[in-house]
This record gives sequence, C-alpha cells and structure tokens, in this order.
Amino acid sequence: MLPDQGSLAVREGAMAMIGLGVVGCAGRMGRTLLREIAAAEGMRIAGGTERPGHEVIGQDVAAQAGLAACGLVVGEAAAELFAAADVVLDFTQPEATAAHVALAAEHGTAMVVGTTGTEGETDARIAEAAKRTAIVKAANMSVGVNLLLQLTRQVAAVLGPDFDIEIVEMHHRHKVDAPSGTALLLGRAAAAGRGVALDDVACRSRDGIVGARPKGEIGFATLRGGDVVGDHTVIFAAEGERVEIAHKAGSRAIFARGAIRAALWAKDRKPGLYGMKDVLGL
Repeated sequence: MLPDQGSLAVREGAMAMIGLGVVGCAGRMGRTLLREIAAAEGMRIAGGTERPGHEVIGQDVAAQAGLAACGLVVGEAAAELFAAADVVLDFTQPEATAAHVALAAEHGTAMVVGTTGTEGETDARIAEAAKRTAIVKAANMSVGVNLLLQLTRQVAAVLGPDFDIEIVEMHHRHKVDAPSGTALLLGRAAAAGRGVALDDVACRSRDGIVGARPKGEIGFATLRGGDVVGDHTVIFAAEGERVEIAHKAGSRAIFARGAIRAALWAKDRKPGLYGMKDVLGL
C-alpha cells in the first residue's frame, strides 16, 4: 500500500511541485513515464500502482524503473494514489482504465489517459467521469503525431475522393489491439477531411479475392514485429501520383513527454473531456 500523505518522503520544496502518479507503473510505458517525470522540471513522482500480485508490489516506485529510490513503494490500491497525486497517468488496459476514471471522478483528480483500444462502455465511463474532473484522453500523446493528424485532415480535404487513402501502421510484437488507436485516429481525420464517417468507408483488412477497391474507401494495413515503437504512414494514391505523410517513433519517451505536457495542462483545469488538440492549441 502507498504510505499516507503525512509520511511521504519528499525533498524540501517538493510540496510546491506537481505530483504525478502512474498506474501500471511497472510496464514498459509506466517505467518510461516515471523516468520522464523524474527528469521534468517542476514535477515529482507521487506514487505508482500495479495489479494485485505483481512482483514489484512493495518495491520502491522509482527504483524499479532504474531511478534513485524515492521512498514510495509500489502499491495495489489505486484509490490511495488518486488521493495523493495531483494528476494520474494511465497507459494500461481498457478494463483497468474504466475503473481508474471512476476513482478520478471520486477524488476530483485530473487524469491523462493514453490507453488504446477503448470503446463502448469504457468510453462511456470516461465521458461520465469527465463531468466531475479534467481528463485528457488521446490514443497517441506525441506532439508529432498530433500534427500528423491535422495534416491528414487537411490533405484529405484538398486532394478529394480521386485519391485512395491507405493507412499503414507497424508496432512491436506485444501490441494487443489492431489497427492501432493512432491509425484509427488518422482514419477519422482523413474521413473528417472528406466529410464522411469512418465507419461507413473503412476497410480494416483484406484477404482472398476481395474485388476491386471501392472509390472512397479508407484502408488499413497492420504490421506487427520486433520492438518497433510505432510507425504510421498515410498514403494518398491516384493515377500517376502518390502523396505520403508519415511519423516514426524511435522511443516511448516521446509519448511520455507528451503525457507530462498534458498533465501540466490538465492540472486545475475545469472538468471536461479533452484531447491533445486542446493541450497543443491546434
């Protein structure tokens, strides 16, 4: 369990710093977040949690991420983390995120959600929680990717339906959802540029004799392998020419930095559901 706030071991002056908590702190993204928080000016690690029974429970939060010990141990009671932190960062799984946003609403704690694959009931719970606290939700926190989203919408609007649109994404072998949340965001951006709904024109996979490509379709191709952090390319193809815009992530640190930027923006913000477009003023 996390120690109560009265026993938190923090350095002199830390109370004036923004305390960021991380749920799922022992995962690849969780550890990256902790390292970036420790390196960020004006930020401090407020704690971290993991699922019950995880091997890091009881270990120092910072030390398990390769940092100098901070005096806080990894707990399994997320409610205590939401009570102690100014903002909580969540890059976990949809079912866990659904529970975490309820805690954010209960404690009035701002939250940054980078969990991908959320839909249906989970998205409904996020929207409900955002009536009581500030939540920034984005499938991709990278500043570069969010600029790519804006460009995709603009290019789709300018080029029009004579250009076929294909979205190609590749991620590491451990990624569980497909297409990626970012690929779907890019698809929605392209559809918005054309003034259509993505669900009406999307083709998420092709196999066998599928016939000629329908005009106006937005296609997705999903690749998985190795340790690829995240590559996304939007292809606009017409007779005699092709336009491609792309973003390649070389490190998870870019997502963590974007999440910390979102956390700084969300602290003390009025309740609402926000995106990186709001954070970046796009």
